[in-house]
Amino acid sequence: MSSRIPEPLKALVEQLSRLPGLGPKSAMRVAMTLLKWPEAETRRLGRSIHDLRDNLHLCSRCGGLSSADPCAVCSDGTRGRDTLCLVTEWDSMLTLDEGGFYRGQYMILGGLLAPLERKDADSLDLDRLNSRLAEGEIEELILALGATVEAENTVSYIRQMVRMRFPQVRVTRLAQGIPLGAEVKYMDKETLRQSLQYRQDLA
Repeated sequence: MSSRIPEPLKALVEQLSRLPGLGPKSAMRVAMTLLKWPEAETRRLGRSIHDLRDNLHLCSRCGGLSSADPCAVCSDGTRGRDTLCLVTEWDSMLTLDEGGFYRGQYMILGGLLAPLERKDADSLDLDRLNSRLAEGEIEELILALGATVEAENTVSYIRQMVRMRFPQVRVTRLAQGIPLGAEVKYMDKETLRQSLQYRQDLA
């Protein structure tokens, strides 16, 4: 970065460029945009960032971000208590819940097994999962972890773990396969394999 750039601006650009999707040039554009904002707006943004960690908590039940513990989803008495949907990250939980078609419990795993990235079982929130299942309320564990190789490995690991420790809990996963409106001839082999493997009975 040019030495002619004032130090405060350079420091801000360096920090912004560490955000996902922002390189040095994009970070500079963001910084210049912030300089054009009214002072009150930039100060409010700064306070919001400053207060973020103080005002946000991890829900002790699901591991999601919330301003209260337990979060609004976990403390909702109208939700079912017998199903637990396991997702990778908090934004996956948000996406599923915004659909309004699932009214059970959630838990955030915090990642996937990825040996090449040195993410093993210890990096996942399996202790919280075991604690939730040990309470005895959950009858079905729904694995909503995606369809990547890492997700497949994680599904296999968790299925085996639950089968050994909580054999009474039914383990299911989201259906995978051909999306609505697509033709078989355009599908890749892995999608077709999963479509056949997770085919459904017709009444």
